[in-house]
Amino acid sequence: MPCDSTPHARTFILFFSVYRVGGNKKQMKIPVVTIFAPSIRVPVNPNFQKPLKGIVPKDLTDRLTSFRNQIALLTQQTDVSVAPDLVRALEQYLSLVIGLTDQELGFRELVEFKWNSLDDGRQDISVADSWFELLSVVHMMALLTLIEANSKLIPDQTVSSETVESTDNIRCVVDLLVKAAGYLQFCVREILVRIPPHIKMKLPVDLQENVLEAAYIQALGQGTEMQLASAVECKNATLSVKRRLACEQLSYFSQAHYCLSTCDNLNGYGKKHLSFIKWKYLEAKAAAYYYHGLITDKGTEPSCHITAVCCFLAAEEILTESKKACLNFCLTVPITRAPAAWGAMKHLNKKIPETAAKKSQMYAYLLEQEKSLEVFPELPEFELSLKADEYQMPNKDAAWENEKWKIHTQTLKIHLTDDDEDDKSLEVLPELPEFELSQKANEYQMPNKDAAWESEKWKIPTQTLKIHLTDDDEDDK
Repeated sequence: MPCDSTPHARTFILFFSVYRVGGNKKQMKIPVVTIFAPSIRVPVNPNFQKPLKGIVPKDLTDRLTSFRNQIALLTQQTDVSVAPDLVRALEQYLSLVIGLTDQELGFRELVEFKWNSLDDGRQDISVADSWFELLSVVHMMALLTLIEANSKLIPDQTVSSETVESTDNIRCVVDLLVKAAGYLQFCVREILVRIPPHIKMKLPVDLQENVLEAAYIQALGQGTEMQLASAVECKNATLSVKRRLACEQLSYFSQAHYCLSTCDNLNGYGKKHLSFIKWKYLEAKAAAYYYHGLITDKGTEPSCHITAVCCFLAAEEILTESKKACLNFCLTVPITRAPAAWGAMKHLNKKIPETAAKKSQMYAYLLEQEKSLEVFPELPEFELSLKADEYQMPNKDAAWENEKWKIHTQTLKIHLTDDDEDDKSLEVLPELPEFELSQKANEYQMPNKDAAWESEKWKIPTQTLKIHLTDDDEDDK
């Protein structure tokens, strides 16, 4: 079933400080986070007219300005129902910005793109590179999708922290998560590789490669978490299916944690992101050990029962650590709330301690003989099944293919570059007729030598002077 766009009373600044006025005091509402998304930044102060004046038609620069202004305006709205309109505006804007990245046109570095952090309004970054603008737009689409997924699970932040766990709702959230993963994967593999190193060095933390990769793997991990939640509620789901999903979830969060932990200078949201992944990693590990223990305990050999008890005890210990990690995540700035236990953890919070205590008593005589209980059993590994949706960039807007202004662009390019290949673009200009030149220069005649040079009176003295000035024997003769 496709996701609907039913409005939910929720703000875009879900993961920031949200305030509600009550009397003369401001009461802070702490948001509930089931699916984590970093801080959003928004585009501001578009200035396409000045750098593109005389190069790109005015109607095209007006459209670029209009869409960017529309995006900035929509992000100020407080109702999540504007999310579909915002995503559509971003898609339309993308089709226009793609034209600025065309290397043949040479517009890539003409426009400076500014983005502000939405939580405090300060300017976060300003870069004159069209590929950076594409990266920022697609990244924003991914974050909006994650926020929408969170709103599906917690539709009303003001009532309670209970999650909505219907089958259709869970399926819708999974679709949104793999879609967000597709956006983030596209950022890493198709956009970031085109940005030069000197610009990458000054990108915000959440736009760096390892953080983007951690975010898209985290989205897949949470999608698997949703699948496990559905499997726990399904009577036909086998223990093998549940164990596989728990182990896959563990693998996703393990990879995401590794990517994020290798980043330097993690800021506030970076540290909170890392604490969130650690929390989810521990929950997945506890679930994986629990279901692995149930399957192992079905064996008939004493070693199977010992391994099973070790799994249950490991699950109990890790479950305790996960609750501490959850608290640490909530208290890491910005402060958030965790939802009430739901999905698999709603079931496992009760079953893991009970099973660990029961099986420990049942096989106490075997445990006394075992000396390697301190070592956690190895968990099976499975191929990861959930994949990100492949995102396709929209086609370049037809306005960029307009022949009316291409010749002017090519002519400008010839004057601005010394590239021989660029000079070849002169061939596209129409040929002009040739005519015989009619204007001729007046022919100049040198005047005759003055008659004084022909006088006989001073020719002989000149020859005599020549004789006196030389000692050459031949001249003396």
